[in-house]
Amino acid sequence: EGSRGGVGAQRGAMGALSSSDSNSSSSGRGGATTSTVDRLFVPSASSLVSVDEASSDNSWFFNESGQRGWVDAMELDKMNSPEMPDLLVEMGIKYDPERLKEVLSKRAPQVYGRALLVTTKLGGFITAVASDYALGRLEANARKRAVELRELLGSLGPSFVKIGQALSSRPDLLPRDYLEVLSGLQDRLPSFPNEVAFAVIEEELGRPVREMFAEISEKAVAAASLGQVYKGRLHSGEWVAIKVQRPSIGESIAIDMLLLRRLMGVVDANVAALSQPLVPLVDEFAGRLFAELDYVMEGRNCERFSELYADVPRVRTPGIYWDFTSRRVLCMEWIEGVKLTNEAAMAAAGLSVVDFVNVGIECTLRQLLDHGFFHADPHPGNLLATQSGDLVYLDFGMMSEAPEYARYAIIEHVVHLVNRDYEAMCRDYYTLEFMDRSIDTSPIAPSLAAFFDNVLDKSVTQLNFKAIVDGLGEVLFAYPFRVPAYYALILRSLTVLEGLALTADPNYKLLGRAYPYMASRLLTDPAPELRGSFEELIIKDGSFRWSRLENLVREGSKSQFFDPTQLWLLAE
Repeated sequence: EGSRGGVGAQRGAMGALSSSDSNSSSSGRGGATTSTVDRLFVPSASSLVSVDEASSDNSWFFNESGQRGWVDAMELDKMNSPEMPDLLVEMGIKYDPERLKEVLSKRAPQVYGRALLVTTKLGGFITAVASDYALGRLEANARKRAVELRELLGSLGPSFVKIGQALSSRPDLLPRDYLEVLSGLQDRLPSFPNEVAFAVIEEELGRPVREMFAEISEKAVAAASLGQVYKGRLHSGEWVAIKVQRPSIGESIAIDMLLLRRLMGVVDANVAALSQPLVPLVDEFAGRLFAELDYVMEGRNCERFSELYADVPRVRTPGIYWDFTSRRVLCMEWIEGVKLTNEAAMAAAGLSVVDFVNVGIECTLRQLLDHGFFHADPHPGNLLATQSGDLVYLDFGMMSEAPEYARYAIIEHVVHLVNRDYEAMCRDYYTLEFMDRSIDTSPIAPSLAAFFDNVLDKSVTQLNFKAIVDGLGEVLFAYPFRVPAYYALILRSLTVLEGLALTADPNYKLLGRAYPYMASRLLTDPAPELRGSFEELIIKDGSFRWSRLENLVREGSKSQFFDPTQLWLLAE
């Protein structure tokens, strides 16, 4: 959630500070103005004060503008809904749009008021795009409209920011200009007051804050659309990150998802040119977003991730403190680290961005192709580098799973790409569920050939991943593709990692780092699906292509997971 960083390798913390904040807060611990253990301390950048002192100056709250700003930010006029907490729990476990509609039918004034705002803003944008279409300026104005859409979604709040971020990885729904512009969409919500955050903590955990935490930061060290993070210390001494959900955010999301589903229903009924219905996409997105609101689920995701990938060298996750965790409060180990985008702090710590991205790529491939359970939101704020050389994954609210058939199909697709077997690539789209089997994919092969024949003049290890995604995206947009959510998230994850590396090394090639793992799997994985892919790669028209085998062994041996004892599969 938000900016994280700081330099150090202490085991006891989750990185949720900037580099400068981390250094100053560690020195500030010795400057406490009181030593009473049973009182709650609130550390600022350079000192600690008691909770009584911190709350004595609340003049901001006792004036009209302060009150109005607080109510507007928290949407407190919507909090009087006893059914909402139970509904949000239900939606996080299993999204049910009819149940959502039933509960919100009792909230007509709020729903209609929000509907008026949303339809007014979106209606103006749709009118502008329709005008471009009528005047033949749709392509010429694409980037301009994309910027307008980004600003519009940002102004509509967290739900629509999340929607824009999700759309930025959907080449089957939007053209390239929109994808590029929306990829820069960020939430800009300010942090909410401590009094509100501490009230949420006490309501959720059933105890006064001072009974649970010996110290807690005076201000949130990170804030984002769904919540904000405080740094704290337990009475037992451990430093922790306390993630607190933004009050009423769940209800706001519920209303927005109801409205968005209605709007897309109208679009589905009236726009025949769509390659796929939009209501199912809204339902899939809503289910994922409601699950993000359940911090207990996020804690479980973190622990599952840790268990599955514990054997991946140099990868680390924060521990969860379950006694201080509930649906809207998550208490995690605080890990000191540096954001990979903080070039100055990385350089000062003697850390290489490319080195950590390489660790992330290998780990990402393990997530996607071994177990299929993967971190779907690896933006720079969710990745930390520690002084000891570990890459720390944070924020496990957005996770996804690639089904087993898709894991093998992805590797087969790479083999067909290397072989320039475009007809086979078209057939892969059935397996990957990009297209219904009733649709003839063979006309797509010439478009794939037109793009990839030029790209593949280079070796696989020299290919730029984003260039491939962009080019393939244009092909996808031109045909009735339906990209599954897990696949869109895979593309987003790998593109983010390559983007991080390119800031440090303009010549970085993600596929060059990924190919050794793929080659290792082809050489040593006994799965029948991959045995067939291996044979396709090295045998053509009955002839054995020794150069291909030599290249596979050379590249596969570069992977840290390469097991030469499994090469007996080649003989078999």
